[in-house]
Amino acid sequence: MPIKLKPSQVVKDRNTGKTSIQHTYAKSTPVEELLKMYTSSNTAPKVKQKVRNELIRRGELHHSAEK
Repeated sequence: MPIKLKPSQVVKDRNTGKTSIQHTYAKSTPVEELLKMYTSSNTAPKVKQKVRNELIRRGELHHSAEK
């Protein structure tokens, strides 16, 4: 299963009345936004760990620079 950073959102199209679900996955989030979340003091530790793992996977952050 992909890693979710935020809860899913139900979005309703005002023109057609149809609803769709938007998911926020770590793999589809831009690097700039991940770095912003990682350095923010408001980010929960659980989410920070998910962001750290994704940055390491992409090669933007190294194991020695984790903390």
